[in-house]
Amino acid sequence: MDRPAVAYETARNLMVDGQVRPNKVNDPRILDAMRRIPRERFVPPRLAPLAYSDADVPLGNGRAMVEPMVIARLVTLAAIRGGERVLVVGAGSGYGAALLAACGTQVTALEEDPALSALAATALAGVAEVTLVRGPLAEGWQAGAPYDVVFIEGAVEEIPAALAAQVRAPSGRLVAVRTVPGRPGHAVVGEPSAAGLVLQPAFDCSAPVLAAMRREPGFVF
Repeated sequence: MDRPAVAYETARNLMVDGQVRPNKVNDPRILDAMRRIPRERFVPPRLAPLAYSDADVPLGNGRAMVEPMVIARLVTLAAIRGGERVLVVGAGSGYGAALLAACGTQVTALEEDPALSALAATALAGVAEVTLVRGPLAEGWQAGAPYDVVFIEGAVEEIPAALAAQVRAPSGRLVAVRTVPGRPGHAVVGEPSAAGLVLQPAFDCSAPVLAAMRREPGFVF
């Protein structure tokens, strides 16, 4: 094994032991996946040394890869069961989709940015079996609905109705980070009900905001 490969393997283990496990992530599937999946492949090559830092990594065009601790806790919150069908919205470079696939799910990864879609296709090759699709994030991917889990990889100001409608009733879940300008963000899990998707806060966290999920500005009189 060459020296860069050894260095990245060491970085993965340090990431898991120093950032992830101390923050209430105990699912062995997630921990094992984070030790194996080469996170450095999922960022632009010049930023590979930042892949294991405890911070979001910029991907270009205003997008970023979610920091390790937050993505691990969000996957934990999804309470994945083997064989479930998952839609990842705002898949970016594909790292979150790779983690979910490693937990034994069938993953469809939706992205609208062509450059990020291309990066994800390269990064995922030989790493995880994920179906990549491209289209507007707020519309989800109706062709594969309903999904056991709709996983929004980024912060949103509101949950688009189209995404809520693609969660399988009654056992499906939607996982996201909700944010309001000027306030801390928080992870939420939503479950279908007769009255619509019911969101429950889970823990405080921050994640890069997905522009496609910003609240439409209202009129000011």
